[in-house]
Amino acid sequence: MLGANSKFMRKTLQGLGYLLATTGLVLACAASLAAQGGSIRGELVLPAGNSLNESTRISLETSRGVKATVFTDNRGRFQFVGLTPGSYQVIIEGDKIRFETTTANVEVFPNAPALLNIVLKEIKSSKGWKGGGNSVSAAELDPAIPARAKKEFERASIASNEGKTEEAIAHLRQAIAMYPRYLMAHNDLGAQLLGQRKLDEAAAELRRALEIDPKAFNPHLNLGIVLVQQQKFSEAAPILSVAVSLNSGSPAARLYNGIALQGLNDLEGAERELKSAYDLGGVAYAVALFHLGEVFMNKGDRRNAVAAFENYLRKAPDGVNVRQARALLITLR
Repeated sequence: MLGANSKFMRKTLQGLGYLLATTGLVLACAASLAAQGGSIRGELVLPAGNSLNESTRISLETSRGVKATVFTDNRGRFQFVGLTPGSYQVIIEGDKIRFETTTANVEVFPNAPALLNIVLKEIKSSKGWKGGGNSVSAAELDPAIPARAKKEFERASIASNEGKTEEAIAHLRQAIAMYPRYLMAHNDLGAQLLGQRKLDEAAAELRRALEIDPKAFNPHLNLGIVLVQQQKFSEAAPILSVAVSLNSGSPAARLYNGIALQGLNDLEGAERELKSAYDLGGVAYAVALFHLGEVFMNKGDRRNAVAAFENYLRKAPDGVNVRQARALLITLR
C-alpha cells in the first residue's frame, strides 16, 4: 500500500535517472550523455598490467561538480560521450580496501575522443586481500560458455558503449540462444530492456538470471529497479534487501531499497537506506536527499525535511526533481 507520499513517488520515479547494473556498467543519468560532442574513453588496469574485471565507479567532474557517473564494464573499460569541449577531471573510486582513489585531468575537444589508460594504485596494506563484496560469482565465470556466445556478448558490450541499444539487444539474444544459461547475457539484456522501459520483458530476463545464480548481485539490483519502476514496492523491497546483503557498499542498491521502503511507508528503514546511499555515492546520488525530504515530511519532521530539500538543491541544481523540491519548500516554510 502506498504511503502519503504516493503522488510524489509517481512523479519522481518517472524522472529518476536509471542506474542499470549491467555486468560492470551502470548508466547514471543517461539523458545527460548525448551522442554528439567530445568524448572520453578509458580503461583501468591493475598494477601488474592485466585488466580489471570488477565493477568500478568512474565520476566525471567539472568546476561545477559531478557531471556524470558510469561503472566500468567487465574489462575495465568506460566512456563518457556528448561532452562539451573543456577541462574535466576523471575520478576512479575502486574497492577502498584494495585501491587508492585515483584522479586524472583531461581536455576534451569537439568530435574527438580523449583516450585514457589508468593504472590503479594498490593500498600497501591490501596485498593480502583475498575477496570482497565485488567478487564475481561462479556463474558469471562459467567455463562452459561457448566461444561464439562470448563473442556475441562482447559485440553487445561494444554496441552498448556506442549507444546502439537495439544492436546490443540483438547480440545478447544471440548469445543466450547459443547458451541459455549465460547469466551475464540475461542480466545485461534485462538492463537494456529496462532502459527502454520494457519492464515486463526486463523482469523476465532478470528472473532467469537469478534462476541460474540466486546469489548474483547485478540481477538482484536490476530486478529491484524494475519493480520500483512498476511501483511494486512489496516485491521490490525483499529483492533489494538481498542486493544490499550481497554488496552493502552499493549506493544504487541502497537508493532503490530506500525508495521501495518509502513506498511501503517504512519511514525508518527508508531514512536509513537513503542516508547510506548518499553517504556511499556522494553527489552522484543526490536524488537520495530529495527522497529523504519526502520521508521527513511524512514523519512530520519539517526542520529536517527543509534541510534535505535545500541540500538537494545545492548538490543537484540541475536535478530532475528541482521544481518539486522548490514547490515543497514553499509549502514547508
